[in-house]
Amino acid sequence: MSFMDEWVYTDTVKDHFMNPKNILSDPDYKEDGKGMVGSMACGDQMLVALKIENDIVVDLKWKTYGCASAIASTSMMSEMAIGMTLDEAYHLTPEMITDRLGGLPNHKFHCSVLGDKALRAAIDDYLERQGRENTFKKSVAKIICECKGVTDQQIEALVQSEEALSFEQLQEQTGLGTVCGKCKNTAKELFDELLHIYGH
Repeated sequence: MSFMDEWVYTDTVKDHFMNPKNILSDPDYKEDGKGMVGSMACGDQMLVALKIENDIVVDLKWKTYGCASAIASTSMMSEMAIGMTLDEAYHLTPEMITDRLGGLPNHKFHCSVLGDKALRAAIDDYLERQGRENTFKKSVAKIICECKGVTDQQIEALVQSEEALSFEQLQEQTGLGTVCGKCKNTAKELFDELLHIYGH
């Protein structure tokens, strides 16, 4: 694949970029749950607002400061999530969104991560407002370091809270990669991606 081929967007991506669906335009929109991820500092920030009835996503509005891929990914995500149960929506992955778009250039895949993170944050917010236990969080956590049992969600929480702004700080906090070391490359890639997402 040539360098130029990597920049080619599918017709579906172009359509969702040029004609994005479900944009939040009403300042008085009354959501049941709201989630925001990303940072203006890194150039990508995402807000998702949900209306929920009987644990079904009946409406989803969003706005973003981001690139064409981020806009297209979130537009597609919004169409996919409406009508889903909270469980289904919480398990919507960047891979599922990208697949429905017909693919994204490899260097733009991280843009599809923002939408699903903001969607989960909105569901988290809804459950918190309802005073309900969030049973979904553990089900989507992925073990990054088997030796120390460190998950991607633990790493994300430490980056988001600014408790770990260097890989060394992350290791001090979690012990990640200090036993067999097999997870180091995967952990560093995830850590760098999260630093970008949260603008650190």
